[in-house]
Amino acid sequence: MHREVLSLILGGGRGTRLYPLTMLRSKPAVPIGGKYRLIDIPISNCINSELNRIYVLTQFLSVSLHRHILNTYKFDPFSKGFVEILAAQQTNEASDWYQGTADAVRQNIRYVHEDPCRDVLILSGDQLYRMDFRQLLETHRQTDAEVTIAVMPVREEQTSQLGLLHADDTGRVNGFVEKPQTPDKLEPMRMSEAWMETRGVPCNGRPFLASMGIYLFHRDALIQLLNEPPLATDFGKDIFPRSLNTRRIHAHLFDNYWEDVGTVKSYHEANLALTAEHPPFVFHAPEGLIYTRMRYLPASRINAAVLDHALISDGCAINSGTKITRSVIGIRTQIGKNVSIKNSVIIGADRYETALEKSENQRRGLPNVGIGDNSVIDNAILDKDARVGANVHLFNKDKLKNGEGPNFVIRDGIVVIPKSATVLDGTVI
Repeated sequence: MHREVLSLILGGGRGTRLYPLTMLRSKPAVPIGGKYRLIDIPISNCINSELNRIYVLTQFLSVSLHRHILNTYKFDPFSKGFVEILAAQQTNEASDWYQGTADAVRQNIRYVHEDPCRDVLILSGDQLYRMDFRQLLETHRQTDAEVTIAVMPVREEQTSQLGLLHADDTGRVNGFVEKPQTPDKLEPMRMSEAWMETRGVPCNGRPFLASMGIYLFHRDALIQLLNEPPLATDFGKDIFPRSLNTRRIHAHLFDNYWEDVGTVKSYHEANLALTAEHPPFVFHAPEGLIYTRMRYLPASRINAAVLDHALISDGCAINSGTKITRSVIGIRTQIGKNVSIKNSVIIGADRYETALEKSENQRRGLPNVGIGDNSVIDNAILDKDARVGANVHLFNKDKLKNGEGPNFVIRDGIVVIPKSATVLDGTVI
């Protein structure tokens, strides 16, 4: 059956809630877990589900995303598998940027027409989860659904930022509301404990079903829904609410780790959760590895440092007296002596500086890429190629919720140093 499924991964829009991590890249290109990028999650889930015909739809600041995909995902010529990029472009039919998820698929619908697929899987490019899509496909086929939506149980306090749906005893969706803000919108979506339990999932105070942004369409139904007037721009806001009574839309219940890392806070928390003794998500689980680019970096070198609940990626150098606590250290990170890093995400560097470049930095009074001696970093994110000098303190000293300076941004109390930014010796933020 999996040979009859074509996968479309939506590359995301501007990602303003993840700014400044999306200042120079799209959301799916944002690094996570020290050495991966967000786009690796849906692509790896597809590959592990034996769905190896994948299009990635891109639009906003997509150069680094294109480069990563082209350098990472290559199939042998006999498998008939591919991961291809469909960049936004002007055509005879459309000259506008994508207006939403449905519009993005509509503007690329000819690739669905040309494919012999029976079903189309539509995924988001900015979520952290592991799913076997063959189980989703099984639900789709058993219920003879035209559309199957992956859902997960959530608590009431989570509902205001999610699309919720209600399903009958057969699993057919009979109600849909996007980000309900009032009780009269929320209460009709409440599911019974019995509905959950008959599907082997304990309610545990999670009586609502949230859409995960994972949709499986029958090919013909997708084409028809996208062409029905008025033309829809979004699946959650437009297509699903108006199609409940005319289309067979079913829910596929998923009860495992899933995180939408669409904000700086959620991104920070998801990364730090990976450092736990028993993390909620692991990239190397035998039931489904997460793949990424092979970089051929050396093992990290750690000299008389203290590590406590830390992830250290390839090619790092961590010097004596440094203590790293509950933090993620990305590839090629260079950390000086007597540095303290707590509750932070250090994304790393794209390359190593040469001796000549370091000498030139010193002449110009600039720190090298990495973190200088005696610096203290707490509750922060350092984007790629950031230069943090010696005796720097990054800990949000003014306790701001949101703020911005020439070389930093504060979001939800987290200090973020943008890509390639410079923080000079002795700076306190």
